[in-house]
Amino acid sequence: MQLIRRSEVVEDRTAEQPVGEVVPAEDNRKVAELAEKLVTNILSVGVDGAGRFKGAREIAEEHRAHHVDVEVAVAKVIATHARVVTATGFATGLGGIALLPVAIPTDVATFYAYAGRCAAAVAHLRGYDIESDEVRSVVLLSLLGAGGVAAASKAGVELGTKTAMAALKKLPGKALIEINKKVGFRLITKTGTKGVVNLGKLVPFVGGGVGATVNAVGMRTVATYAKSNFPTI
Repeated sequence: MQLIRRSEVVEDRTAEQPVGEVVPAEDNRKVAELAEKLVTNILSVGVDGAGRFKGAREIAEEHRAHHVDVEVAVAKVIATHARVVTATGFATGLGGIALLPVAIPTDVATFYAYAGRCAAAVAHLRGYDIESDEVRSVVLLSLLGAGGVAAASKAGVELGTKTAMAALKKLPGKALIEINKKVGFRLITKTGTKGVVNLGKLVPFVGGGVGATVNAVGMRTVATYAKSNFPTI
C-alpha cells in the first residue's frame, strides 16, 4: 500500500548505520510499516480530521472567524495546540479513533496528529491548498524541523521560499511518496546500533509521559518551521 500523497520537531539525528553492521531486513520492514501508518495517521486524522477530532481547515477557520488579521489567527492556532499538548491526558483527544497506528504509543501518535494539524492550519490560513500533495508533503517535512529543510533541499526544493510549492509540483508523484516515507521513517527512528528506536523513548519532544513543558516546546518548534515553510502568499 502506498502512502497518501496529498500535499524535526528536533534536529534531525537520523544517521547512517555504522560500517560493518547489518540491520535485519525484518526490522527494516517493521519500521517501514510503522512509518507508513504514522504518516497516514498524521494526514488522514491530523490534517483531514476524523470523528470528534477536527481537521486543520475547520480549526483554522474557527480561529479566522475570531481574528480578522491572518497572522493573529496563526498565532492563536499555535497557542491553542501548544496548550492542548501540555494538558494531562491529551492523548485521549482523538476519542479512540481506530486509525491510530498499532504498536505506536498513543501519546506519540496523538502528538504528531496535533502537530500535523497545527502545521496544516498555518498553511491554510496563509493561503495554501492543504488538499494538494505538495502542501501535505511540506506539512510532514515541518515535523522534522531542520531535518525537513535538509531533506527537501536534497530533493532540489528550498523550503521557506514562495517558489517551493512550484518546485514540488514539478517532482514526479513517486518522489513525493518517497519524501513522505522518509519523513515517517525519521519520525520513528534515531541513531542507534540497531537503527530501530525504542518506541517508548521516541524523540525528546514527543509523548505525554515526557512532560508538558517539553511537549509545548515541541509543538512550538513544529509551528516555527511551518511558518517558515509556508511563507505568506
